[in-house]
Amino acid sequence: MSQFNHPGSELFIPDDTTQTQDLSRTTHLGIGAHADDLEGIAIEGILECYRKPDRWFCGVVVTDGAGSPRSGPFEGVTEQEMIAILKSEQKSAAQLGEYGAQILLNYPSTGAKHTMLHKVIRDLRDILSATTPRVVYTHNLFDKHPTHLAVAVRVIQALQTLSRDQQPQRLIGGEFWRDLDWLPDRDKVIMDYSNHRELQRALLEVFDSQIQGGKQYHRAILARRQSHATFLDTHRIDRMEAAHFALDLTPLIKDPSRSITDFMDDKLDLFRTQILEEIRPYLSRQDGN
Repeated sequence: MSQFNHPGSELFIPDDTTQTQDLSRTTHLGIGAHADDLEGIAIEGILECYRKPDRWFCGVVVTDGAGSPRSGPFEGVTEQEMIAILKSEQKSAAQLGEYGAQILLNYPSTGAKHTMLHKVIRDLRDILSATTPRVVYTHNLFDKHPTHLAVAVRVIQALQTLSRDQQPQRLIGGEFWRDLDWLPDRDKVIMDYSNHRELQRALLEVFDSQIQGGKQYHRAILARRQSHATFLDTHRIDRMEAAHFALDLTPLIKDPSRSITDFMDDKLDLFRTQILEEIRPYLSRQDGN
């Protein structure tokens, strides 16, 4: 594939195969905004490929992570030093999770949001063309973090430029900064993360700069997955030990004429309709005493 469009971009191959061989073997692709996002939103793909000779996960981190909160031993670290630390941590996660490849595009957050959006889209399109994955994971459109939202939109825009035969079978938007438990169950992509619990923890704990820097992402993400498994069903015992919720974004690439805002409106309208239907029977009944 062609060179990336931003200085400092990097392709890391954990098992030292050639670039062409590595990217072409990709079956599951994760595209996150920051280092440590993939291990939250794309863990299904990572686990699906872990030690499977016919499945390979490729991770893409779009931004350089500058501006991340820091304290303790990382309080005095400069921006450039933090960028280098985050890159190193992401490579360590790729080695631990046995990813087929890890791409670090190194854009500033402003680049993904506004100033370099065309370059970001071209890079993502080239990566998607080189990998042709079955499944792509990215952020969901209801996320709270502005850079996560920008990256999710750039992924959709890049996919919409591809021919139908180059597009993945599924595009999945995982939760991170805002839970998706509010989605009606029929609209949730419910992922069972009961297996490889220690690997899940280890992948999150790789990012020591974030943990020691003041954000306990590893604890929060693992606790959320356990909570989802328990609160998934009100009338049944737990059927999984850990669960992750995501949104199926595939309709937006199969039908490019459908706008992102209309797609989101449909989900919000469905949520509003469901919660009103659930409460209405109890508002209309008289007391039986």
